[in-house]
Amino acid sequence: MISVQPAQAACGASVRGVDLSAPLDLATVNRIREIWLKHQVIAFEDQQLAVEDLERFTLLIGPRGEDPYIAPIPGHKHVVEIRREADETSRLFAENWHSDWSFLPSPPAGTALYGCVIPPVGGDTLFADQYAAWDSLPAALKAAVTDRKAIHSARRGYSPKGAYGEKDRAAGRSMAIRFSETAMRTQSHPIGRIHPETGRTALYVSAAYVIGIEGMPDNESADLLAQLYEHMGQQQFIYRHRWAVGTLVLWDNRCLVHKATGGYEGHRRLLQRITIAERGLQAA
Repeated sequence: MISVQPAQAACGASVRGVDLSAPLDLATVNRIREIWLKHQVIAFEDQQLAVEDLERFTLLIGPRGEDPYIAPIPGHKHVVEIRREADETSRLFAENWHSDWSFLPSPPAGTALYGCVIPPVGGDTLFADQYAAWDSLPAALKAAVTDRKAIHSARRGYSPKGAYGEKDRAAGRSMAIRFSETAMRTQSHPIGRIHPETGRTALYVSAAYVIGIEGMPDNESADLLAQLYEHMGQQQFIYRHRWAVGTLVLWDNRCLVHKATGGYEGHRRLLQRITIAERGLQAA
């Protein structure tokens, strides 16, 4: 029987009593989705998953999503590795608050990340509840951004001159990042974005991917965005996930932002990731 242990935080829960390496019936899948939508980020501990198990389970949650700037592992075109070698000196990957691939026309609904090699120290992932961030915005700030759209772009990270561009490759990063000029494209999304399944509004911006606000001069938008960034990452919104080998974490990109932390220098770290699209959408 499935049991749920909520985190002592704004979001997050541990889910027990289910073996994700085995076929799941519809009632179990529906229960997992219900827990996921309620708690936003859920962890399944002590799982023994082959790549094929990870692929099968995530398809029960939603169709395949797109990973535009990370090459997949051989033989599994929708599985990428979040990898860092023990002697690696390149900058930490994904260390700023973000919602995965928010610069896409149809950003992903969810992400599943499975711990294969976990260091004995450090490497926690932080998640911040953006329903709570939106609901608690000061009235004047909320009025200023309601009905506004933020301009998202991958340029700061994945363009040739971005953080993971030409200089980063030269530094010897082990992850299979593939930077591109396509990262210069832009896509607008509502700052207060309505979740398509829950109907709740979440704050949908991040310093990693937002470069401005539609119809607003840069100086004005920079000031508003700075206020939003300061607000969205407050401790009261944060759940800190501490990894263990065999843990699968499933999170909802539509109402959360997340970021990596370091502190495991001298240790190897390896996780496998699948991006999950909105229902009705399918990556090629």
